[in-house]
Amino acid sequence: MLSAAAVGVAVAFLLAACGTGGLATGSADQENGRKLFQEKCAGCHTLAAAGSTATVGPNLDAAFAQARADGYKESSILEVVHQQILYPGQFDTKASNPAYLQANMPEKLVTGSDARDVAAFVAANAGTNGFTEEVAVTGTNGKKIFVAKCGSCHTLKDAGTTGNVGPNLDLLKPPFATVQTQVINGGGVMPAFKGTLTAAQIKAVAEYVSKVAGK
Repeated sequence: MLSAAAVGVAVAFLLAACGTGGLATGSADQENGRKLFQEKCAGCHTLAAAGSTATVGPNLDAAFAQARADGYKESSILEVVHQQILYPGQFDTKASNPAYLQANMPEKLVTGSDARDVAAFVAANAGTNGFTEEVAVTGTNGKKIFVAKCGSCHTLKDAGTTGNVGPNLDLLKPPFATVQTQVINGGGVMPAFKGTLTAAQIKAVAEYVSKVAGK
């Protein structure tokens, strides 16, 4: 993942250059934007207003805190977000550089008025609380680790999570070995947590999921 500072520079550049594509005109439904963000975007981005803490893509609170501090208007932030949704860039990823993003945003994730609604929701909320430090996961409580690192992508009744970016674990009921391997290596949009979580934490979350899934 890009550092917050690097993302801030990129956002500043985009703000300065916005207007290169279609404008996000018309009124927006931020409540619809919130629901769509939680469904389509929360599995990749941190945004406090959406209750998401994913780290596949940039932390949107950190990215836009600098823009707000520099005096950019919400309408300008909305346009940047809208442009990124419509025309997502293809940047270096962790496959080529461990300091970069874990994955690129897919094209046409949301379109039309839905794209405008998501952009309006993000613009109204991202970075409004200034710069914050990412809370590190400590300890080996499998449930707490799951909620912090996995819940925005997966549904698991025992953890109270309803993410739908990844499989519904209550339906999948994966065994311990499968969960452990997936957490270590990742796959698809799911990042590899080896190096992010300790071996003991990976074991703890795998044991937790394999015991409670489907119950």
